[in-house]
Amino acid sequence: MKKKERIVVICPGRGSYTSETLGYLKKHRPNIADFIADIDQRRSKLSEPTISELDNAATFSPSLHTKGENASTLIYACSYADFQAIDREKYEVVAVTGNSMGWYLALGFAGALDWAGSFEVINTMGSMMKGKIIGGQLIYPAMNGDWQRSQELQDTIAATIERARASGGNVYPSIHLGGYAVIGGDSIGLNYLMKNLPKIEHYPFQLINHAAFHTPLLKQTSERAMKTISPEIFGRPKIPMIDGRGQIWQPWSTEVEGLYRYTLDRQVVETYDFTKAVTVALKEFAPDKLFLLGPGNSLGGAIGQVLVANSWQGIANKADFSARQKSNPFLISMGL
Repeated sequence: MKKKERIVVICPGRGSYTSETLGYLKKHRPNIADFIADIDQRRSKLSEPTISELDNAATFSPSLHTKGENASTLIYACSYADFQAIDREKYEVVAVTGNSMGWYLALGFAGALDWAGSFEVINTMGSMMKGKIIGGQLIYPAMNGDWQRSQELQDTIAATIERARASGGNVYPSIHLGGYAVIGGDSIGLNYLMKNLPKIEHYPFQLINHAAFHTPLLKQTSERAMKTISPEIFGRPKIPMIDGRGQIWQPWSTEVEGLYRYTLDRQVVETYDFTKAVTVALKEFAPDKLFLLGPGNSLGGAIGQVLVANSWQGIANKADFSARQKSNPFLISMGL
């Protein structure tokens, strides 16, 4: 019997469902019809657009499809379809991780939340900004064109953040995203950064309909979440999970109350280190491949940049990563 390949599954975050991925579920609906029907029914009861309606829309509408209350559950459904499509006769899933909102998906796919619990956490957290978005996020490169770490750019980012704070803005590192820095903050702070960070191509770029998640500005959101979501729906995972600090939650040693508090408190208000999560996945699990769930391929570059930062299997720059992906891909992007 052929030995299974060991894979780490990576779940996408907000912003992965775009105009290019509209209709993503049509390809997978026959395999997950019951799942989609259940989500549609749950959303209808909440008077929210169904996943089927959103995915089958004639055109992509940023004002509709990128809203947290719609985007989160829509991305969850697409990723679920991809996760179910993984051939378990060929691949062994040894760990699951994700970026930002992808942590909620990881909880479901690893078994720490059941079907209903996953929907509750994802839909509730995605709806926290309904009516009023708290702050925002922008993204800016901290690497050179070869995907190698730039100390000069990192120093520039840190210094500009300090000046933004001195000017009355509240800004914080939000996500360490491979070779990019995602910065969260209020309008004063973000406007300062948009004006004062040196222009590099189309950066700095402010993300559409994104709140200042993973910063202290979301403290009240965290408190609301813990009042709304019961710890009773959480359990131990069946597959190891790697969180936004690089901590591994193992099936037999996970303290469920700690997992609940990390998910709805610390993870919401502190920097999410996706770079470290992927690095831990590589070094602790030594997978044969990484599987990135769809929709789209929004994390492909960031994951490649983590491989470069670690010189993983001889991948030292962007060209090495591109060559490896063409010859014997280490990263399998299911969204493509």
